[in-house]
Amino acid sequence: MIRKGTAVWNGSGKEGNGHVSTQSGVLSKVQYSYNSRFENGIGTNPEELVAAAHAGCFTMKLSFVLGAAGFTPESLETICEISFEGGVLVKSHLVVKGKVPGISKEQFDACVKDAEANCPISKVLNTAISSEGTLL
Repeated sequence: MIRKGTAVWNGSGKEGNGHVSTQSGVLSKVQYSYNSRFENGIGTNPEELVAAAHAGCFTMKLSFVLGAAGFTPESLETICEISFEGGVLVKSHLVVKGKVPGISKEQFDACVKDAEANCPISKVLNTAISSEGTLL
C-alpha cells in the first residue's frame, strides 16, 4: 500500500507560502506559511499534521491492542502534543481518555504503552515519545 501527500511552496521560506493536499482529497490545497508554522497565522503546518497523524495512528492501534486483550472500547479520544524546538521535533506526547468496559487501570495502562511503542507513526518518528491514559 502506498499513500501520497503533496506540498507546493512558492517563494522564500519566510515570505513565501504553500499548500498541502492528500491523496484522499480530505486535505485539498490547505494553506501553510511561515506565519502558520512559527506564529499564529491562518493555515496548517507540518507539526500539526504530524500531531494529528500520531493521534490517529496511536488511537487505532490502541483499539487493536485492547481487542487482542479481550476488551472492546466504547470510546477512545487522544490528544497529541508535538514539541517543535530549534527546528526539530523533540517530543510527541499522547494523552488518551478511554471508556473501556471491564478493564482495570493497570491493564489499560499496559495497552496504552503497547500502542505507544508499536503504532507505525511512533516507529517512524525520531523523537521522544510519551503517553498517559485516563479511564472514564
